[in-house]
Amino acid sequence: MTAPVPLSGPRFQTEPTQLYREIRREHGAVAPVLLDGDVPAWLVLDYRELHQVTADPVLFSRDSELWNQWDNIPPDWPLLPMIGRRQPSILYTVGERHRQRARMIGDALESVDPFTLRKYAETYADGLIDAFCGVGHTDLVARYAMLLPVRVLVKIYGVPDDEGPALVTALNDMIDGRERALAGQQHLAGSMFALLAAKQAEPDDSVASRMLEDPSGFTVEEVAQDLMVMMAAGHQPTADWIGNSLRLMLTDDRFAASLSGGRHSVAEAMNEVLWADTPTQNVAGRWASRDTRLGGRHIRAGDLLLLGLAAANADPQVHIDHTALTGGNSAHFSFGHGEHRCPFPAQEVAEVIARTGIEVLLDRLPDLDLAVPADSLTRRPSPWLRGLTELPVTFSPTPALGGAV
Repeated sequence: MTAPVPLSGPRFQTEPTQLYREIRREHGAVAPVLLDGDVPAWLVLDYRELHQVTADPVLFSRDSELWNQWDNIPPDWPLLPMIGRRQPSILYTVGERHRQRARMIGDALESVDPFTLRKYAETYADGLIDAFCGVGHTDLVARYAMLLPVRVLVKIYGVPDDEGPALVTALNDMIDGRERALAGQQHLAGSMFALLAAKQAEPDDSVASRMLEDPSGFTVEEVAQDLMVMMAAGHQPTADWIGNSLRLMLTDDRFAASLSGGRHSVAEAMNEVLWADTPTQNVAGRWASRDTRLGGRHIRAGDLLLLGLAAANADPQVHIDHTALTGGNSAHFSFGHGEHRCPFPAQEVAEVIARTGIEVLLDRLPDLDLAVPADSLTRRPSPWLRGLTELPVTFSPTPALGGAV
């Protein structure tokens, strides 16, 4: 067998589509890879095989206790927040209990009025734009996309507004999977437990309170773990969805008209990003419950399979014409698939935040233009999430509206 592929390096920043194409050509639909510390895993690259894995929660389980590598994992392994062990969250719960938790999260998020959600997103978007609209230039990643989702989420979850900035830092540290990953996870956990203690003392109509009131009998620890998942999965991918969509609209001639109007183009750009530049590139993962075969590979019981969402979206067997827009086709894997896909209410919350953020920005700054050559834009060094390090733009200075900041 050919040598495993290290799941790291600059090409995940610069040319992931080409990299996945090369891995597929050399290794096939399922490739052996190495995680940080030379920990072995499988990367599922092809659409059909990924559908097979995510559609069979018994054979390819979400129970991380099955992993046959735990004896080789040090306690300070930086990817622990991305994989987890003995974390009673929805990510690692299986069977009926998982379905109960998915329903609990879905019910809590569905309780958020969509008009109120959009109003929060518009208000915070206007406030963020007010902070830079008078100077004629800004970095849309650091000063807009990275701030908007978490501000809206802390509002609907019930977190005090002043805790938002520290949560952004903690979430970024945790998701990047580097030396500060565990510290970021600990900060997020502390914030969620403090939030639930406050809601137990004074219940309200926030998402956190509704989760505590669910009749299925979840413990405070279980609810806290699920809130951590919801915060991490709700903030950074949505921020990258905003940033990647704006990059596409500013650099691709197919979307040039949208900058002077045409709301439908925002939705098209956002859907195109979910196919071709999805924020969530790879997900850990699934664990084989017994020996099996997949994509011509012998998978041993306990092997870890990483879900190659970006690679599967670009599988040439399903996405043949890369120059044509995907239109309303939503058969991508960007929100997952099967029992453990992102709950539909959570997808809707992310879509409202991202679309509102883009639309408000384009309404306020209609002559937005990229301030640097498109090929000079860089990405964060992560094989998990794909987002820009910065998006410098220029525009005609305009007065502030005086909204919330």
